[in-house]
Amino acid sequence: KSLPKDKDPEQSLSEEGRADVERIANDAKEHGLHVSRIQHSGKKRAQQTADILASALNPQGGVQKTSGINPLDDVSAVAKQIDHTDNLMLVGHLPFMEKLTSFLLTGLTDRPMLKFQNGGIVCLDIDNGAWVIKWTLMPKLG
Repeated sequence: KSLPKDKDPEQSLSEEGRADVERIANDAKEHGLHVSRIQHSGKKRAQQTADILASALNPQGGVQKTSGINPLDDVSAVAKQIDHTDNLMLVGHLPFMEKLTSFLLTGLTDRPMLKFQNGGIVCLDIDNGAWVIKWTLMPKLG
């Protein structure tokens, strides 16, 4: 969750947003999540989120800014670059992350497969040649 644009034009994480991400990052660490690297969009709140996650998960490849994962970017370009053998974590924005997930699961972007929450983690994996949702970790139930 970010601050409103009128209070912070860069829309940094709010206190609630920071607390949610810290809790999710610690839960992920306690469950043994291993990521090779974290890529973020470059927007301030995404970089803050990536840094919080990295401090808990300590990815060997570090944190990197990447292009193509902003809210309205085309998901097909990113989908083609994803290597299922790389434990990559993407820190992006809505609606991009929901559309990317739908595209990987169904080949379509207009069929939502999962309702994302700010600060949540969705783990996708390949099973018998098809992307599947392996697990999710969200800040709130419901």
